[in-house]
Amino acid sequence: MAELEKRGFTPLPFGRAQATADDPAALDRALAGADAVINTAGPFAVTALPLIAAAERAGLPYVDVAAEIEANADTFARGASVPVVPAMAFFGGLADLLVTAAMTGWTTADEAHIAYGLSGWQPTAGTLTAGAVSRDRRGGRRVRFHDGALAYHSATPATLTWDFVGGPREVIGEFSMADVVTIPSHLPIPSVTSYMSAAAAQGLQEAARRREPETFEVDVRVRRAGEERRWTAGGRDIYGVSAPLAVEAVARLLTGRHRAAGVASAGAMFDAADFLRSLSGVISVKDWS
Repeated sequence: MAELEKRGFTPLPFGRAQATADDPAALDRALAGADAVINTAGPFAVTALPLIAAAERAGLPYVDVAAEIEANADTFARGASVPVVPAMAFFGGLADLLVTAAMTGWTTADEAHIAYGLSGWQPTAGTLTAGAVSRDRRGGRRVRFHDGALAYHSATPATLTWDFVGGPREVIGEFSMADVVTIPSHLPIPSVTSYMSAAAAQGLQEAARRREPETFEVDVRVRRAGEERRWTAGGRDIYGVSAPLAVEAVARLLTGRHRAAGVASAGAMFDAADFLRSLSGVISVKDWS
């Protein structure tokens, strides 16, 4: 709410309309008088497609903050007749913007690596519920994006050391996030790999109660024929960062500052470098290339 009001938008007040995802008529009533849809109601495997359909009926742009890999894949597979940006959040949108900016002037790359250096992770109830739905959909298996396709597997992930700007951290390899859907949706990179700090992975597993917001570094490295480009973003509170990402996306959609129609990731829909600059009050971004 606060982020919308900062940008001059007036959100519909809570309680003005209620609807469930399986009631199209109620969704239509809920969207009456709206200018755009920001879907923060997970699990997105349940809510995303019905809300996109309602946004289409109302002729409204749609943005969500889904981190569920399968739900995002469903959105891209569905398509849309209105602008739709899935995963416009810390997981999915931010790394997609960083990789897209790093790719400026390149038409292809061999591989992209995204390392999340979180000081910890105290997941919200919504994160835990969405994660459980996602795991159930893939039968508890893990997922990776290699050789140009998503693949499910049961291999034990490796623990590695990643040299972040702030110093080395232990990370869990192939800790796949929404990036393995958003980035390949528009960039010809046959291998996209995510890594998560071991401290954050442990916090997620323990479902630690949320108290102090975590700090983070997101380190993106894109490689082509022996050349590497590196962009990083740093800040505090992974959930707090999702709000300005989503609101900035809506502001651009409503003012015609977007590049695609239908479903597109953040990097495909917007000018990635310019979008990142607009968040300078929220995150610090640096191009190390």
